[in-house]
Amino acid sequence: MNPLLERLQAYPFERLSALLAGARPPDLPAIQMYIGEPKHAPPAFVLDALRANLHQLDSYPLTRGLAVLREAIARMLQRRCLPPGAGVDADTMILPVNGTREALFAFVQACVAPGTDALVVMPNPCYQIYEGAALLAGATPYYLDTTPATRFVPDLGAVHEDVWKRCQVLFLCSPGNPTGAILSAAYLQHALELAERYDFVIAADECYAELYLDEAAPPTSLLRAAWESGRTQYERCAVFHSLSKRSSVPGLRSGFVAGNPVLMKKFLLYRTYHGCAMPVPTQLASAVAWDDDAHVAANRALYREKFDRVLPILAPWLDVTRPDGGFYLWSQVPDDEAFTRGLYEQQHVSILPGSYMAREHDGANPGRGRVRISLVATVDECVAAAQRIRFYLQANPP
Repeated sequence: MNPLLERLQAYPFERLSALLAGARPPDLPAIQMYIGEPKHAPPAFVLDALRANLHQLDSYPLTRGLAVLREAIARMLQRRCLPPGAGVDADTMILPVNGTREALFAFVQACVAPGTDALVVMPNPCYQIYEGAALLAGATPYYLDTTPATRFVPDLGAVHEDVWKRCQVLFLCSPGNPTGAILSAAYLQHALELAERYDFVIAADECYAELYLDEAAPPTSLLRAAWESGRTQYERCAVFHSLSKRSSVPGLRSGFVAGNPVLMKKFLLYRTYHGCAMPVPTQLASAVAWDDDAHVAANRALYREKFDRVLPILAPWLDVTRPDGGFYLWSQVPDDEAFTRGLYEQQHVSILPGSYMAREHDGANPGRGRVRISLVATVDECVAAAQRIRFYLQANPP
């Protein structure tokens, strides 16, 4: 077996299962708020398109995807992510993927040069796929702590030049998971300057890009930052988007990666061997989803309603603030593991200890003493969970 597998750490949800093992929750309906799995009703027109094309399961799909899908993605990027007049070539700059999880992992395998002393730089805490991808590519993860002191964004200016010289991939996530922090255009352009100076690639995880607080100020895409800084071929850029969060269809396993055509050509070559072509019915259902923004606005409004309803219940008892984007609360507690187990034992609500999403770095774990609360359930369930968290805090004051 590949000895690099031994470097992988247990996945956060495995650790959560171990933490809750043996607990006896009360006879209350379980409310799961530990995983970022949207539970809103999938758009009916997407399901209709999927059903209408099931007969097309009789053929192998192309890895590069159907033109109709790539063109729908290009239109979405031009509407939602790029300035007026900016272009994205559906033939050379876009690849459909079976959910961004597999694409984020595969992209690192394609980018990291074997036999080198490579670093993959990433936020800390972060989505654990970034770390696993780096380790199995033979690279070393380098962690950038995101804390209140950094306003929950990675401090690129604090990174030593020797790190940038060894960096082959920089992961960025905006809005951040789990913090909800949004990276500014100036920040992204600074990252692009570093990528150009030290010759590395930026993998921008934009899966939460359609979930944000201010309807008039959506998060800036790395593609927009590149275009506005004169990088019209999106040099050293790859952005990752998903229908899981945008359209509440996590089971569809549909997303895309877009960016520089040279990068996409090489990544396509990798993917033709990787064996990850998206089924045709999924592609056609995805195309109609990317072409529609109305259901996304309604989806976004539901998350805003949850924050509006939940925060007044929690704020008097818990250190919690509304994030700029995403659907997580990243709340401070005295002991994240004890809080998580106690809440489950007494109120049958499952959340995730923040330390499980982060790594020890410079003598500290930036997730320790925080919990991630995922507002993916229905509005009523989220309100009920907030009330139970309040009851728990009233019974167990810090």
